[in-house]
Amino acid sequence: MPTIKDVARLAGVGLGTASRVVRGKGSVSAAKLERVKQAVEALGYRPSHAARSLLYGSSRMIGVYIPMLSGTFYTAILKIVDAELRAAGLHMMIAFGAGKGEARQEAIDGVSLLVERGCDGVLVLTSPLREEDLALFGAIRERMVALNYAFDSIPDQCFTVDHVLGGRLAARALLEQGHREFAVIAGPWKVQDNVDRIEGFMRELEDAGIGTAGMWVAERDFSAAGGWSAAHELLASNTRFTALFCANDEMALGAMSCFHEVGIHVPRDVSVIGYDDAPSAAFSAPRLTSVRIPWREMTHNGVAALLNLCDGGRRQVARSFPVSVTVRASLGPLGAGVPSPAEAARPPASPRRKARAPG
Repeated sequence: MPTIKDVARLAGVGLGTASRVVRGKGSVSAAKLERVKQAVEALGYRPSHAARSLLYGSSRMIGVYIPMLSGTFYTAILKIVDAELRAAGLHMMIAFGAGKGEARQEAIDGVSLLVERGCDGVLVLTSPLREEDLALFGAIRERMVALNYAFDSIPDQCFTVDHVLGGRLAARALLEQGHREFAVIAGPWKVQDNVDRIEGFMRELEDAGIGTAGMWVAERDFSAAGGWSAAHELLASNTRFTALFCANDEMALGAMSCFHEVGIHVPRDVSVIGYDDAPSAAFSAPRLTSVRIPWREMTHNGVAALLNLCDGGRRQVARSFPVSVTVRASLGPLGAGVPSPAEAARPPASPRRKARAPG
């Protein structure tokens, strides 16, 4: 591991000069400053974050806030962010909600922590932050990008999709298969993009002449366990349905697991459609039909925009991200459906005997 002495030796300066450059204290000529910087890079010397900030005029750290550190959804996005930042010579610092307090306050605390640690910019994913909260973050507000969320005051720093359309496409895919009896497992109502996708789903059904006022809808936390418990509750209710829409893929996978456990076949008995088209959707049994959100493209462009804000670069940035449906085996034509308990209790109708021809 290189030391400050190694830096001084390679740069051809005294130990005190190298130390002053790294600590950012004291006067040093421009030529010696540049030689020390080059030596630091050549040796891979790693000063503290505070010293790096003074040495380079930046921390070379980008903060990322996510609402929760669980499941596969955020993991896939974080991998993309990390790869993009490493390619730019930067590193990622993560803050996340613990689910033990009010989500908005957790987001404020998490972003504030990233600001206090000297991050050059901040990427916020699906946050419950409000417009008025942005003022709390001072100058970093000008170097903040939101993924899957839109703030009216910084529209060019927001990268999201039309989630109302996404909900409509989910309903349309089920309607085209002949389904007319639906159930819904929604995410938290305090999350705006969840509200949008459910609203779009309901609008499309209503446009098709299907009433939604009495539809079975459950709120869960976007987890597979939440999907499983909601499906169990749905089966225990007096509800008949032939199709289930889940507001994300993890809840859909949990619901399908519950159906499999009790002998309900997907899609013969009930079709299931998820949302996000996360990597896990392609490897479930059956493989999950899902509304595809172009997360990779959206994340890539959001990071590029953030880097432009931080270093004044001119990276190309796209802002339009089409939504579609990836059709897989969990979607099928109208089948027997899942009967209500009353229907299931009825004895089967006796077959009629054919009358014998006279003679």
